[in-house]
Amino acid sequence: MKFKKMILLSTLAVPVAFGVYYFIPEKALPKGSEVDRLVVYKSKRKMLAYSGENLLKTYTISLGKNPVGHKQFEGDKKTPEGIYTINDRNPNSAYHKNLGVSYPNEGDREFAEKQGKSPGGLIKIHGLRNDRGYIGKFHRWKDWTAGCIAVTDKEIDELYKAVKHNAVIEILP
Repeated sequence: MKFKKMILLSTLAVPVAFGVYYFIPEKALPKGSEVDRLVVYKSKRKMLAYSGENLLKTYTISLGKNPVGHKQFEGDKKTPEGIYTINDRNPNSAYHKNLGVSYPNEGDREFAEKQGKSPGGLIKIHGLRNDRGYIGKFHRWKDWTAGCIAVTDKEIDELYKAVKHNAVIEILP
């Protein structure tokens, strides 16, 4: 009898836990925020948004499918490491909206060329693929991009408004 109750409770608890995770809103960026620096900790799957020295918000992120190490070549599915800038924004992305990362830099290009390969490019901070926004926070459970940094659609909406052009993004292992 106790075993049946445990099974029943487990069967009910799992969907409730998923629902709470999915529907409970997270803290938003303070209204009127201006983000001038982003710091990504790849191993922790975290991205911190700063205004000056003030930490405004921490985001949980997904990365490229092969996240360990610095991006070296097109198609390696790695997220770059180093200091770059946010140099572009696209409100009509295939991934809701996106902010462009200035990868590759001169050193990235030189390294790839010495190997006879392309360094790749088009590294973005982006939301979920259009028509897949319903996945929401569940996207964080897996690294799934081709080398980009992924957040929820709601999160890219707030970052798109708040991140200054040429803001620094430091991507750490």
